[in-house]
Amino acid sequence: MNRIHVVQHVPFETPGCIMHWGEDMGYPVNFTHIYRGDPLPVLNELDLLVVMGGPMSVHDTGACPWLRDEKKFIHSAVSSGKRIVGICLGAQLIAEVLGSSVRSNGEREIGWHRIFRSDESAGIHLFDAIPDGIEVFHWHGETFDIPPGSVHGFSSECCRNQAFLYDERVLGLQFHLEVTPHLMHEIIDNCRGEIINSEYVQSEEMILAGAKHIRENNSIMYTILDKLDKTG
Repeated sequence: MNRIHVVQHVPFETPGCIMHWGEDMGYPVNFTHIYRGDPLPVLNELDLLVVMGGPMSVHDTGACPWLRDEKKFIHSAVSSGKRIVGICLGAQLIAEVLGSSVRSNGEREIGWHRIFRSDESAGIHLFDAIPDGIEVFHWHGETFDIPPGSVHGFSSECCRNQAFLYDERVLGLQFHLEVTPHLMHEIIDNCRGEIINSEYVQSEEMILAGAKHIRENNSIMYTILDKLDKTG
């Protein structure tokens, strides 16, 4: 795998350390800024598809009509055997394409919260890279059901379905291992209105203090991408 393509839904949710990994590996990284009308790529021009997060819902096809074409594209990428990583909204889009529902989680989950391994994830090569109980970065109010035929990877106290793996090559992560200090500040600056008084929503000060976890989160993301690079 040596050609990475990123679908980005808003200017401020970038691929973070995924971009750095691609640069370190010498792989070309191309982008579709779909929110501004960029065309989606031809599938035979990419090896790894990365679908990023964003503040919209998978159901917001009225406000974001390009979501319809993106879902069709993701379906084609899955059917074509591509390796795919979906993060937050990206994971929700993949889950819906694979036949699962996406809905309100009931509680917003924002900040640094622990995730815990599911029993069925034991021995799954991509999930083995993620330590049980690690603190990871979250920013979401919706959740997905685990798609049929997928392995359920992790849960948190707030949100049961935090990760899934389909066909050993399609990975959905509700959390943000790709977060960098700059990316964290950008999300805070653009989504500050979502920081409300709620059980699983941390204050801005607590979120910023969690930057101490970024290096470990990025190292895990690198390991996942290394493993995915050898898949297929």
